[in-house]
Amino acid sequence: MTRIGIAARLAVMAAAFGLLVGPHWLGLRLGRPSGRAPVLFHRLFLRLFGVRVTQSGTPPRPGEPALVLANHVSWLDIVALGSLRPLSFVAKSEIAGWPVIGWFAVLQQTLFIDRARRGATAEVNRALGQRLAAGELIVLFAEGTTGDGTRLLPFRSSLVGAARTAIEAEEGRLPHLRLQPLALAYPRRNGMPVTRAERPDVAWYGDMELAPHLATFLREGPIDVHVAWGAPIAFEAGTDRKRATALAEAAVRGALRELRAGTPQAGTTVGTRPSDVPAPAGDLAPV
Repeated sequence: MTRIGIAARLAVMAAAFGLLVGPHWLGLRLGRPSGRAPVLFHRLFLRLFGVRVTQSGTPPRPGEPALVLANHVSWLDIVALGSLRPLSFVAKSEIAGWPVIGWFAVLQQTLFIDRARRGATAEVNRALGQRLAAGELIVLFAEGTTGDGTRLLPFRSSLVGAARTAIEAEEGRLPHLRLQPLALAYPRRNGMPVTRAERPDVAWYGDMELAPHLATFLREGPIDVHVAWGAPIAFEAGTDRKRATALAEAAVRGALRELRAGTPQAGTTVGTRPSDVPAPAGDLAPV
């Protein structure tokens, strides 16, 4: 992609942001966010910069509250998932202070956690539980950091307790909550399989600088992202959060293994546009 092409695409993104941010910010201030503005913004980014998102498995139904436990590979995970439907994320508090990115995170209604402060986990659990009880879809990158895409780090269970908080807040109106495993993979670039040597150009992890990574993304061309929704787990008031987290981790690990082998889990695979969403089906599997 030439510099002129990049500049033109960024100008389109800036214009779209200018059109969308006002109504969206007003909705947030009035407590009536629509969630559609971030979806449209993410979809425009994917289309302009040649990112194709495909899905397999069964996502939560529209309006169904769910806590999504996903692996984390790159900053592009946010855009890919944000293009599918209205949702929010849990992120470390440092991101709120990052230039530009921090503001985008706020507009996405991100929940920030200060890992260095005692009691922060309990506070975020309460806030997360309230959001889930209100019917929201919240994505938690359960590894706690990004990885290189070749191996899965252990899932952390501390924030999964928010599912119990949500159930208790509903006082019997919500007998169980959907705990949703989700695997993210980047199988192809320019139509060719991504090799192990190319992983650092796709994944953003460790102490990598963001600016050079963005430059590589713009220079190297179109990329494919696959989102695999695993079988949902029914989280109830008496469910052990550590066991539920371990089940979600095993589901994500299995999905990634199948994606690397070229045999994604059974389910509807949507093809070429971020707007393609598989129809909901299936029941929750109890822990």
